[in-house]
Amino acid sequence: MAAVAAKRIKRVAAGQHGFLSLNHTREQNSSRIGKRKRVNRNKKKNWNKYSDIQDIEDFLDDVRLQERATGGLLSEKPDDSLFFVDTGDQNKVAQEAPVTKRGKSSKPLRVDLILQHDSLVPSPKDILAHQQPNAKKLRRISQRVEKQVAKGLQLRSQKQLQRRKAGGATSSSEKSLPDDDPSRPFYDIWGQEEMLSGDAFYLEQTKKKPVKRPDRLNEKPSSLPAVEIIGPGGSYNPDFFDHQALLLEAHMVEEKKQKEELKLAQQLAVRKEDIATEETIFQEQVEGLVEEDDEEEDEPKGEEEPKGSAPAVGREKKTERQRKREKAQKEREKEKRTQRELVDQRQQLFQLRSIRADLKRREQRTRQKQAQYQAQKEAQKFCPQRLGKLKFQAPDLEVQLSDELSGSLRTLKPEGSILKDRFKSLQKRNIIEPRERAKFIRRNKVKYVEKRAFKAIT
Repeated sequence: MAAVAAKRIKRVAAGQHGFLSLNHTREQNSSRIGKRKRVNRNKKKNWNKYSDIQDIEDFLDDVRLQERATGGLLSEKPDDSLFFVDTGDQNKVAQEAPVTKRGKSSKPLRVDLILQHDSLVPSPKDILAHQQPNAKKLRRISQRVEKQVAKGLQLRSQKQLQRRKAGGATSSSEKSLPDDDPSRPFYDIWGQEEMLSGDAFYLEQTKKKPVKRPDRLNEKPSSLPAVEIIGPGGSYNPDFFDHQALLLEAHMVEEKKQKEELKLAQQLAVRKEDIATEETIFQEQVEGLVEEDDEEEDEPKGEEEPKGSAPAVGREKKTERQRKREKAQKEREKEKRTQRELVDQRQQLFQLRSIRADLKRREQRTRQKQAQYQAQKEAQKFCPQRLGKLKFQAPDLEVQLSDELSGSLRTLKPEGSILKDRFKSLQKRNIIEPRERAKFIRRNKVKYVEKRAFKAIT
């Protein structure tokens, strides 16, 4: 199949009228064509192996060469571009050629010739250069703008431009003030804020003006101080009464803990009434073995029909008169309800004073609840909140007994730990949640192996 196609292309190329060849290898190869080897063309593997397409490749190479050298096929070129009339006027040609100082015509350098573009084939059209991103969207926007302009409406961009111009005019008027003018805005060079001048929109778009921080992010999670100062009783050489007040406070804390422990022990304690005795144990063992004296009453012979069951005899069909009577009764009841509602609405006019007083009481109650809620919310800022599954456990008071006091810093016995104090302070101020030390859990069980040497066996 490939050989047949090659022969057909060869015949078409050879039959072109006026085709001029620039490559002489094609004529040389044509003279070498001899007797071809006879092979089986029914097999697909022999199509490309034994098909000779060299003449077709020579023809295509010649076409490409003509396109590079002359910009197209020579057969399609006009005669004026290929030939010229020699009039024998060589002096004119010599005068037109640039002459150097030595009388020789100047020639371009070999380096410049190498760098020159030697192909006359036009460069392919760059499709991406003619494409525009979001062209369809921009076309719709331009059409909408044209419609708004035709209706006489002002565009949003024009409004924003006018507002920015108006803002820029005010800022330019402030800039024009002299330095000694008392109305000029004051700027503290030692302050933390930067003095930003210019259009507000420009500063916002160029990200020179910082974004306004929300007020809720400026609120602290707790109103407690970062470092709580202990009372004067915690000094290394405190006053007697101040030290006694601190001891009393520690005593109250310990008393509260003991009461909670006692309350928990009472709740978990077993009552005497719940303790099993010999009588209760025997009664439980005998229960169910003794026959009861009370005999059940005999059931009545006649069985009553269930309430929800249908009667044995079918219901009688209502007559037309009964239906009309029921319909009239329903209409009378509906009219009574309507009249009653009208009477209630008229009676409410005489209750305006009581309704107004009731509304005042409700508003007062609402204000009281709001004030109570605000007070409760402010009080919660001084208390630790429940942030995790564990509750905050207040640390013990660091207090020394009267016999442990020392009058100098040299003999002072240190109490507590700074690291634990900071850790508890973070938990108390709702910055981190209360947590416990992670427990080590052995994943693999320990396997004990008893090794016995053969010498130990007797």
